[in-house]
Amino acid sequence: MIAYVNGILESLEEGLAVVDVGGIGMNVFVSGSTMDRMPGIGEAVKLYTYTNVKEDSFTLFGFLSRDELALFKMLITVSGIGPKGGLSILSVMTPDDLRFAIMAGDSGSISKAPGIGKKTAERITLELRDKIKATEADMLKGSGAVTMDDLSGEASSARDEAVAALVALGYNSGDAMKAVRKVLTANEDAASDTEKLLKLALKEMF
Repeated sequence: MIAYVNGILESLEEGLAVVDVGGIGMNVFVSGSTMDRMPGIGEAVKLYTYTNVKEDSFTLFGFLSRDELALFKMLITVSGIGPKGGLSILSVMTPDDLRFAIMAGDSGSISKAPGIGKKTAERITLELRDKIKATEADMLKGSGAVTMDDLSGEASSARDEAVAALVALGYNSGDAMKAVRKVLTANEDAASDTEKLLKLALKEMF
């Protein structure tokens, strides 16, 4: 279908952008976070799009990055999540925050999105965790970086304990996992030492 829309931003209303492409106005539905980052009216804009086709409609959903589009496509594979639900989640969570919430099983953060209930949020974490892990591994493959799933045994235990300790100290699970992963990427020797990993992760939180 339509991979992207590249033109001049004609208008921007709540959840809807009109992009002038060669004299044709294209209606593109966007998330709240995308709206906040859009250029001014009359300026050039490129939106990566998902085309939703039904018997009585042909709808475009647009994103400023391929990363957001990829996550949107993942979200709508989950039972009970339609395009509007996907936009709702990406309106309140950045792609990184959503990934970390899914990896941590933090359904509470996801359920804060309008129209997303607790059970639906739990379904998202259960159904997408392996997909997120596989995607992350592909992105970092060959980079030499340590991913959360490269770890096993003592290292995996140290990672989990460090994240749990940060959460117990009041940090949200997404930020905790982000800090621990950053430490592991830069300090492989900390991978199996919970205390060292926790101290370094705490420094990342400040």
